[in-house]
Amino acid sequence: MSIRKKPWNRTDHPVYSISSTDGKENNMHIISYVTAISMQPKRYVVGVFEGTKTLELVEKNPLFVLQILSQKQAPLVRLLGQQSGKKVNKIERLKKRKLLTEWEGFPVLKEAAAVLLLRANESFDGGDHRGFVCDVLAYKNLNDEAILTLNYLRDKKIIRG
Repeated sequence: MSIRKKPWNRTDHPVYSISSTDGKENNMHIISYVTAISMQPKRYVVGVFEGTKTLELVEKNPLFVLQILSQKQAPLVRLLGQQSGKKVNKIERLKKRKLLTEWEGFPVLKEAAAVLLLRANESFDGGDHRGFVCDVLAYKNLNDEAILTLNYLRDKKIIRG
């Protein structure tokens, strides 16, 4: 690892996807600004990029699924993270590729390592992201595959940094 990297690019973090809905539309989006902040009750803080379809949906419906991605899913980063849900129907593309199943009423990725049903209780300005403090309502481990991380994506040249 290069000491010239910016401090926030020197650490490795899991890569997640949010499955969100307003009851009519669904979307998925890649996120990496996620951290558990409480053991009792179990809570996470999730940062959703400003101006995204996902942010619009989470602001309409505070329930969403946080998916912990597996390394097998690295190719999905280009669809889920580098294309806008305002321009591309990501759910339809994933359905055509037979990559989806359903959990707790949400479309989820079949090969995700785990899924968590979250409820956003409050939000705050995080600069170019909107932060949400979320309660964990339910969770399920789906497989024991290796977790997708930012360093894995950097090593495969899928992202910069």
